[in-house]
Amino acid sequence: MSSAHVHHFYQLALFVYMFIIAPEAHAQTLAKQKPFNNTVSAIFVFGDSTVDPGNNNYIATPFKGNFLPYGRDFANQNPTGRFSNGRLAGDFIANYVGIKEYVPPYLDPTLGIEELMSGVSFASAGSGFDPLTPRISNVIPVSKQLEYFKEYRARLEVLIGKKRTKMLIKNAFYLVSAGTNDFVINYFAMPIRRNSYTLPSYMEFLLQQVQQFMQGLWDQGARKFAFVGLPPMGCLPIVITLNSESPIQQRACFEIFSSAATMYNLMLENQLNAMQFSLAKFGARIVYLDVYGPLSDMIQGRKYDFDEVSSGCCGTGLMEASYLCNPKSFVCTNASKYVFWDSIHPSERAYYILFEIVRSKIDFIIQD
Repeated sequence: MSSAHVHHFYQLALFVYMFIIAPEAHAQTLAKQKPFNNTVSAIFVFGDSTVDPGNNNYIATPFKGNFLPYGRDFANQNPTGRFSNGRLAGDFIANYVGIKEYVPPYLDPTLGIEELMSGVSFASAGSGFDPLTPRISNVIPVSKQLEYFKEYRARLEVLIGKKRTKMLIKNAFYLVSAGTNDFVINYFAMPIRRNSYTLPSYMEFLLQQVQQFMQGLWDQGARKFAFVGLPPMGCLPIVITLNSESPIQQRACFEIFSSAATMYNLMLENQLNAMQFSLAKFGARIVYLDVYGPLSDMIQGRKYDFDEVSSGCCGTGLMEASYLCNPKSFVCTNASKYVFWDSIHPSERAYYILFEIVRSKIDFIIQD
């Protein structure tokens, strides 16, 4: 063999090692170290801006939060794309179950094998269960988030094999938080769905979408689910502002929105309880996470000692969200005194309180 052939052979061998053998070996090493037979192997998150850590950074939509003052109280004051001043409830849950400190967005192209294996968020700010809702703001539909999860599974099977991937999927924690945009942005703000559905029939329509989505995850091998209910939508600062004749003086919650949330939450909880009853023998752990009650307590001043409950920390707090909350906006000194960070989304402290309240439900999912 000539020296040129020898040199070419070593180049080829180096390429194969660096880009095929070494990554695969690293993945297999991680897989052996990962306690797949423990209670939780990974965390996967689906939904809207309440659980989107930055997927919208990578799509063409105006619904973004990857600039200051968003992330002002996050590690290194990093505006990751989370619609808050700091961490989201999904981050607190991931840390609590011992998976990771922060849940990254699936669309981040820099994610390594270890980050992928321990879980990601597929959520997209502005999304909802109704297929029409994400089209309004050009964000990722929940159905597309499910497709991304299937894509993720195929990627993982290549890296660590089908058997290990199946075990990881089975032992993972699945957090789903969506629905607010279906009502606030879609049903109440636009005429299309209202012309076709009464409010109760629209709720039934959404619950059918929830059922289909969960069936899709179940078919992929998911078994441990937590579904977040709706907040008191009539108390969101932007809802109060848009529906008040004098939005600055009168800051009372709008009952029609909040009563719709109460009705839908009851229907969702009943549906999830029925699923848990019928699927428990197949290893299902399905829980409903109530955020309506705790947020109502914060807003009504019954608990937690917040100074401001009807406006957000950013700007006037009455209308600002996404690009209206920007580096030139006035921002309150201490966001932990505010229930809301902007006119829609809770502050990091509010998210942490919500996590603490639902922790017992999380324990049910992750117990042996």
